[in-house]
Amino acid sequence: MAALSKAHVELCDGIDETRKLTDSHPSWYSPQTRIYSSKYPSINLPSEPLLDVVSFIFSHEHNGLHALVDSASGLSVPYSKLSPLVKSMAAGLHHLGVKQGDVILILLPNSVCFPLVFLGALSLGAIVTTMNPLSSLLEIKRQFLDCNASLAFAAIGKVDELVDGLGGCRVVGVPEALDVNSLSCDDSVFHKLVSSDPAMAPRPRIMQQDTAAILYSSGTTGRSKGVMLAHGNFIAMIELFVRFEASLYDYPSSENVNLAVVPMFHVYGLSLFVLGLLSLGGTVVTMKRFDAVEMGRAIERYGVTHLHSVPPILVALTKKAKRGCSSSFRSLKQVCCGAAPLSEKSIAELIEALPHIDFIQGYGMTESTAVATRGYNTIGAHRYSSAGLLSPNVEAKVVDWVTGAHLPPGSVGELWLRSPGNMKGYLNNIEATMVALDKDGWLHTGDIVYFDQEGYLYVIDRLKEVIKYKGFQIAPADLEAVLMTHHEILDAAVTGSKDEEAGEIPVAFVVPREGSFLTEAAVMNYVAKQVAPYKKVRKVYFRSSIPRSPAGKILRRELRNLLMSRL
Repeated sequence: MAALSKAHVELCDGIDETRKLTDSHPSWYSPQTRIYSSKYPSINLPSEPLLDVVSFIFSHEHNGLHALVDSASGLSVPYSKLSPLVKSMAAGLHHLGVKQGDVILILLPNSVCFPLVFLGALSLGAIVTTMNPLSSLLEIKRQFLDCNASLAFAAIGKVDELVDGLGGCRVVGVPEALDVNSLSCDDSVFHKLVSSDPAMAPRPRIMQQDTAAILYSSGTTGRSKGVMLAHGNFIAMIELFVRFEASLYDYPSSENVNLAVVPMFHVYGLSLFVLGLLSLGGTVVTMKRFDAVEMGRAIERYGVTHLHSVPPILVALTKKAKRGCSSSFRSLKQVCCGAAPLSEKSIAELIEALPHIDFIQGYGMTESTAVATRGYNTIGAHRYSSAGLLSPNVEAKVVDWVTGAHLPPGSVGELWLRSPGNMKGYLNNIEATMVALDKDGWLHTGDIVYFDQEGYLYVIDRLKEVIKYKGFQIAPADLEAVLMTHHEILDAAVTGSKDEEAGEIPVAFVVPREGSFLTEAAVMNYVAKQVAPYKKVRKVYFRSSIPRSPAGKILRRELRNLLMSRL
């Protein structure tokens, strides 16, 4: 297990003794307010309103050497050049006409270039929206128009397609890797941007409350919505999530090597690899896409110490270790899993295959800027199946979703969160914002949880409609909208079905028009042509009607019961 700091060991191992000295209620839970608080002391966050997250990241001193490394080529961006490159990108974007408040779309896989574009745009006061590069042109156009973007960054091979599909909008092609020693040898638009004079970068007045990014999430219901995250949200995330966790261990963070296989366009990867870890001085090794063989090679080649994963990645790691490759993973200190539930069987197999690692899980949402809980193990206690303890400055409630009663430890209910990471709201959607974020600042997560008697969170189910396929969020309403454009489909509904490998898969229930000769394959192919690969419908059931409430709302629980009856 990774070495823990003395303060952390004393805090966690002293929990039982502390509880013996208190009354029947733990100090982290108030029976009067029914609010759960973090067991850790509060952290003083920057109070000055005039502060942007990029300046905040580069204000931290460390001894880091290599900031970003491309796993395939080995080309790296040293910390000595990271800040100048970000300023050059800001200067280049300014020269292109990008100004404060403009929205830029990043449609890229993981690369050393992704953080340069993201941070350069934010330091200019622009707003970034990210997307899976495998998204269909229809999906890209919908998001591009929804957030009123004016410029896009994409892989070189997709530029022409996007220019045509987005009505002639300017699209900058981005290389897979970057050789910082030969920037002047390439006259591409991207290289011109990143080799601009850093002294020409403007210094706008950016407030903590200003929007920094718009990340799309289905929230608890409905179609994907733009989650507006402020500079202050990201600053809180860095302090309460990334830097706080690093302080719990007794090895220097600048010596950590983190493998970025979780996508940077997702809040999980964005928070870690594009923002938080760069404030600590650790190395981020980027992988363009997940491949089990390449992951193993990268861990061994670069001496990866920290692997941040989702369930399918963790399962692949376990399989390689069980095949006799565990010696290749000697450098690993910690493996973290998030974004989707992990089975007890998968946890047990990982611990058996790699007993030397510190395995933890975490919980967060796009709407909370990934801030909520992180797992913590001590020498005497391993809670591998828990999502961990509340981070500093985070409060929670567990609420009965039927009666609205606020519940004590050990009781199951919907998780509500209140923290500095909570979003500003959904873009152009006041109604959805009011449903998710109440007047007292509580974020209604839609996840069903309980806290044990020691304050550890366990996620057991969810009220949300969202489908979790290999850690990716899929909004059923998005797929239903696609299905309903088919001229032979009268009605349709989509829900998730449990799957051992993927976690869940999208399943469609379709009501065909009278006289239709639709087949399952035809429906699946129709959807597949219009959505990203991970969103594809995997099974189709034909029905005479879709169960709906008197108000017309799809009764997904009835659909899930139908699926269970077919198993």
